[in-house]
Amino acid sequence: MIAGAGLRLVNRLLAGERWAGARLAPFAGQVARVEYRGWSIAVVVDADGQLSEGDQDAAALVTLRLPDDAPARLLADRESLFGAARISGSAEFAEALAFVVRNLRWDIEDDLALLLGASPIADIAARRLLGLGRRFGSWQLDAAQRGARNLSEYLLFERPTISTREDLRAFCSDVDQLRDDCARLEKRLQRIELTRSLRR
Repeated sequence: MIAGAGLRLVNRLLAGERWAGARLAPFAGQVARVEYRGWSIAVVVDADGQLSEGDQDAAALVTLRLPDDAPARLLADRESLFGAARISGSAEFAEALAFVVRNLRWDIEDDLALLLGASPIADIAARRLLGLGRRFGSWQLDAAQRGARNLSEYLLFERPTISTREDLRAFCSDVDQLRDDCARLEKRLQRIELTRSLRR
């Protein structure tokens, strides 16, 4: 149900931007898979460059994997969402999809104003609601990043479970030094053994 609503929204945006449909139309019949956490959907490009839900078992030419914090990124920083998404598969199809996804714009404010009613007050309410949503998304993203930093500091310093890069470099350097010392000691022992055998 959510996937169907998402596809209807994407198709509405594609219908409003002819260049986007034209960019996808050459890939008519091709399947792309969108993955988010444990959820995935297969979408098929039709002759007009619109998208429809495809067979889940169909082989995908391209796979788009969204980051786990995609909803917060979508609200707070759309560009970072596309930067964090991983796209794999056919280079041409992937490039066309990436270009459309990066450049397709949804004027949420206009759609929200239409939902609230056609009046100047609806425009103001839509702008304020959208600003509130963006601030909430930004707060969620910031909270997640701060939580990750705090957890890493706890694991590094309070309860050392993982090592810092400096510790790993020092450890590797010590191991290299020990290996070199062992090699020198082995050569000395061989020389001593050789000297003893010559004296006999």
